[in-house]
Amino acid sequence: MLNSIWPWFIIVSIIYSFFSGNINEINDSIFVSSKSAIDLSIVLFGNVALWCGLINIFKSTRAVKFIVKVLNPIIKYLFPESRNNEELRALISMNIISNMLGLGNAATPIGIRAMKELDCENKEQKNMSNSMMLFILINSASIQLIPTTIFTIRKSLGSNSPTSIIMPVWISTIAAAIAGMLTLKLLLRKKK
Repeated sequence: MLNSIWPWFIIVSIIYSFFSGNINEINDSIFVSSKSAIDLSIVLFGNVALWCGLINIFKSTRAVKFIVKVLNPIIKYLFPESRNNEELRALISMNIISNMLGLGNAATPIGIRAMKELDCENKEQKNMSNSMMLFILINSASIQLIPTTIFTIRKSLGSNSPTSIIMPVWISTIAAAIAGMLTLKLLLRKKK
C-alpha cells in the first residue's frame, strides 16, 4: 500500500514545486536530506554496534543466567510452554532485556529465534498459540527503560536534553503493554 502512496506524494510534490517556482528548493532538499540520512545512519549504526557487542559479551557471562533466573517466574507464568525449555526462557529474557534497553535491532534476531522455539512447542500448528500472540504483543509494545536509540537520534539532531523524554517513554510503553495484554486476555476469553 505504501509503495503506491509514496511515489504519488513525490510526483505531486515535484509537479507542484515546478509550477510554483520552487524547484530549486526541491533540488536543495534532496541533497540536504541525503546527507542527513547518511549522517543519522552512521550515528545509529555506531549505537547499534556498541549495544549489540555489549549484548554478545553479556550473553557469554553468568549475568544472562542470573537475569533468566530473576525473570523465570514471570516468564513461566506468561509462557507456560517455556516451563521445561531453558533455552526458550533465555531467548525470551534476552529479547525483553534488549527491548528494555531500547535496542529493537538487537531484539529482533533474538525474538525470531524465540518465536521459532515457541512454534516448536505449539501443539496446534495451523494457528498461533496464546504464548506466541503474547510474545508478539510484548515485543511490539517494547517496554523501554533506557530508550538508547531515541536518545541517539535526539542527540544527533541537536537536542540539548535528549533524555528529557524518558518519563513519557516509560508511561507510553508500559501503558501500551498493559492495554495490549488486557485486550488479548479479553479476546482469548471470548474465543473460548
